[in-house]
Amino acid sequence: MRIDILTVMPEMLESPLNCSILKRAQDKGLAEIHVHNLRDYTTDKHRKVDDYPFGGEAGMVMKIQPVDACISKLKAERNYDEVIFMTPDGKTFDQQMANSLSLLENIIILCGHYKGIDYRIREQFVTKEISIGDYVLTGGELPAACVTDAIVRLLPGVIGDEQSALSDSFQDNLLAPPVYTRPADYKGWKVPEVLLSGHEAKIAQWRLDQAMERTRRLRPDLLG
Repeated sequence: MRIDILTVMPEMLESPLNCSILKRAQDKGLAEIHVHNLRDYTTDKHRKVDDYPFGGEAGMVMKIQPVDACISKLKAERNYDEVIFMTPDGKTFDQQMANSLSLLENIIILCGHYKGIDYRIREQFVTKEISIGDYVLTGGELPAACVTDAIVRLLPGVIGDEQSALSDSFQDNLLAPPVYTRPADYKGWKVPEVLLSGHEAKIAQWRLDQAMERTRRLRPDLLG
């Protein structure tokens, strides 16, 4: 999988995209993540990527020209399955969307900034708009990193134990059950006996029961 991220703040993405599982995926050749500085695609000597909005509204707006130039260059090199715009008014990102996106081959993610982007960008280039929640951040870089992380960790071979990703919260609209590790008794705080029993069927049922209970208590909306 290849992910191209378009941004005016590439330095915000350096650390999250080059650590832990994302770094491992790139080192293994399982994912390519390329960050493009939109200032490199401007035509003026000041590398200006924003301008005042028509109509006199407050704030600045990302210009269409650098975005067009960058996307056009990338599309001339390969086909893209989606051009995603990270925006608070997009469809809320969830595990099911991550699963679907992880099956694609090439993705462009555009990070918004300032007051917003020239709306013609959304009309002419964007195929999917994604939000990570009903709140506003300084820009789309951190949401883009979240989406990239959620997608890449699902790629075959990225996580050593692939069953681990399949048992994550939200994969089946349930929160994950509690997990424990050694020691089995710490200061009198004990691990549930069923997990020490070695009885696979009982353990599976306990995990399902716990997942249902946690979901009902913490996220009843997931149960419809």
